[in-house]
Amino acid sequence: MPDPAPTCDVPIDPLALTSEQFCRAGKRRDHPLTEPLALYRRVLREGHRPDVASVVPPDPPIGVIEREGPTRKFTMRLADGLETESVILPQSSRAGRPRQSLCVSSQVGCAMGCTFCETAQMGLLRNLTPAEIVAQWYAARFTLDAAITHVVFMGMGEPLDNLESVLQAIRVLTDHNGAAIPAAKISVSTVGRIDGIERLAAFVREPGFRQLRLAVSINAPNDAVRDEIMPINRAMPMAALRDTLLAWPARPRLPILIEYVLIPGVNDASAHAEELCRFLRPLSYTLNVIPYNPRRNSPWPAPTEATITRFVTRVQAAGGFVKRRQTMGRSVMGACGQLGNPAFRRRRPAGCG
Repeated sequence: MPDPAPTCDVPIDPLALTSEQFCRAGKRRDHPLTEPLALYRRVLREGHRPDVASVVPPDPPIGVIEREGPTRKFTMRLADGLETESVILPQSSRAGRPRQSLCVSSQVGCAMGCTFCETAQMGLLRNLTPAEIVAQWYAARFTLDAAITHVVFMGMGEPLDNLESVLQAIRVLTDHNGAAIPAAKISVSTVGRIDGIERLAAFVREPGFRQLRLAVSINAPNDAVRDEIMPINRAMPMAALRDTLLAWPARPRLPILIEYVLIPGVNDASAHAEELCRFLRPLSYTLNVIPYNPRRNSPWPAPTEATITRFVTRVQAAGGFVKRRQTMGRSVMGACGQLGNPAFRRRRPAGCG
């Protein structure tokens, strides 16, 4: 991609650049940086504030921190007065080793309009820059001292609506001179932007990114149900989405993650489970059933344990590959689909929204 680095003595931000881009930018300046690679490593590996005035100090201001057990949701204030929300999710691997996933936002708000999602109630205020995305990791790692092992683009916003910033953030996060998070431990979730999936597929074919994980939020077994809860389906229906997913460069050990938010009375019937499995059968996938986390003023409650168990069991009986996502952070509005404090709307700067 074109090098986004500046060419004169304006501040440069290591959170926005790979180490190669940062070094090129540092050498092209009127007053070249001394040992730019060492500076980059100090910032991205050790969390040191740079002592070079022409380098933007990566000191993202943390706002509110809310906890539910070991789960932490935090806000990060942006230069224009808006905020992002991110969630640190401690978990264990299959081998029992500790892992900490960071759920990052790619936008302030979201334009997709999914009826069950809190973020959608904000509308889209703006895209985040690569530096603002990476700053969420930096804040979690160095300000909140969380040893982040995985990054999931499942926070506020539709990542494929801000794809260039998301891809640059992934380049920075995977840089071996910095955060050094393996691509296999990064997941990008989408509501099903077909054009974005096709562009992301081209990126995944590049060396170094072939293990990147795709997650697709389906949430319905057919177009009739999906049209009601996900407006994007009216423009990009399920059959076209499946055709696009069939062309995805899936790896045997990295199947597509199909996300299914289980909403009582909407998509939780046994017949829905059977129809969903028939729809997914041609794909290499793992189905992730997510118990609905009510947004503010939601018309639906969370599903009961009996409903969740019945649905998962029915999927298994129909031959589906299914896992149930454990709910984390619901009490602090930090679970899947709950990010988006309504106070953000009251604090919109002039001209936003």
